[in-house]
Amino acid sequence: MSVVKKHITIFTIFVLFFSFDALSCSMYKITMFGKTMVGTNFDAYYQTSRIWFENRNGVGNYGAVFSGGRFDGNNGFAPQSGMNEYGLAFSRLAAPDSEKKISVALNKKVITNPTNYLKDILHKCKNIDEVQDYINLYDQTYFNGDVFIYIDKSGKYLVVEPDTMIVGYETKYVLSNFCPTVTKEVDALKMAKYRNGIEFLKNGLDTTIEFCTALSDTMHVCRKKIGDGTLLTSIFDLNDGIIYYYFYHDYKHRIKFNLSEELAKGDHILEVPKLFPPNKEYEKLINYKIPPNNKALQVFLFFCSGVFLLSSLIFVTSFFRKRKSARYSYIKMILFFLGIILSYYMLVLIKKENIFYFPAPYQDYKFSMLNVAAYIPFLILFLIIPLLIVNRKVYKEKVWSIIAILFYTLNNFLYLILIILFFYWGFYDIL
Repeated sequence: MSVVKKHITIFTIFVLFFSFDALSCSMYKITMFGKTMVGTNFDAYYQTSRIWFENRNGVGNYGAVFSGGRFDGNNGFAPQSGMNEYGLAFSRLAAPDSEKKISVALNKKVITNPTNYLKDILHKCKNIDEVQDYINLYDQTYFNGDVFIYIDKSGKYLVVEPDTMIVGYETKYVLSNFCPTVTKEVDALKMAKYRNGIEFLKNGLDTTIEFCTALSDTMHVCRKKIGDGTLLTSIFDLNDGIIYYYFYHDYKHRIKFNLSEELAKGDHILEVPKLFPPNKEYEKLINYKIPPNNKALQVFLFFCSGVFLLSSLIFVTSFFRKRKSARYSYIKMILFFLGIILSYYMLVLIKKENIFYFPAPYQDYKFSMLNVAAYIPFLILFLIIPLLIVNRKVYKEKVWSIIAILFYTLNNFLYLILIILFFYWGFYDIL
């Protein structure tokens, strides 16, 4: 039992340590002739994208519009971006380079409800000075792995890293998945969406919706594998309180909201896909079945992980007990190591959503065990025929115990199903 617990502990650490599911995003802001426009591209796989309007929730507070796709239980949907009726907007971007050791600020408030915390900033603040004062009250270590940017209608902006805040006044500003104080510009430019935005703005500036749409289009993401990428594009006119939305990197169709008019209707929430015409690429996304969005696949992979872990213990025990008398004992050691590897890999597939959308073999944003694990499907494909051949011989010759034969056969059956799934998920599409 202690051995089982030891293996489970190791696998849990692996999955938690190597499962960074960053949502990639990008944004820009332009200020000219007394007008500030803010654009955000929310790049994610969520099939529950929402836009919602919330009126002021107290004396002196401000109504706001938010958008996002992650459901946060009783708190509703977590906001990814938004704008209030006073012309203050924000965007949240994943920033892997901010994941560093940061001391907890003991003299500051603890963020216990991040969803409400982010919404409260727009409900309670009207400009960058007030945002900065509000954020200074709280310990930001909760958001290690994120960078935020707030912009008010004057064009002033505030970049919020987990341990640093930067105030800026530039006419144009572009940001993506990095912390400006950590990442060098030469490294940031390696991100295509960020580089595209910078290059686009070198050719001129404008605050028209046509110009901003073209800029958002230039910075959008559409990956080749299944056409996933930018889920929702928001463009905020901070001075006039107008919001424009584009869905799933389709820049031919847009919807427009007047914030004051929507708030007058009362609090309400809208399902984004229903607001737009059918989108073939989005249909492909929602029909693409993977463990993170399909309970049956999750249960199957959990079952596989358990079987492989138990099998590895059975085979290694059997090997050391009967290695001198049993034929094909070397296969037991192969199955032992294979069981450990696959038990870990099944848990990774349940947790690591990016693997299913990025090209094979999957490479993490920085080198990790996932870069090596990406070749496990090829290992199974290479071994399946020899394993099936030996399985047949072991069964016919009855040289193993019934339990060992049954688990050997069950393992091979699961390998075959997994190979089919690996083909479906494109894990073998390396050319």
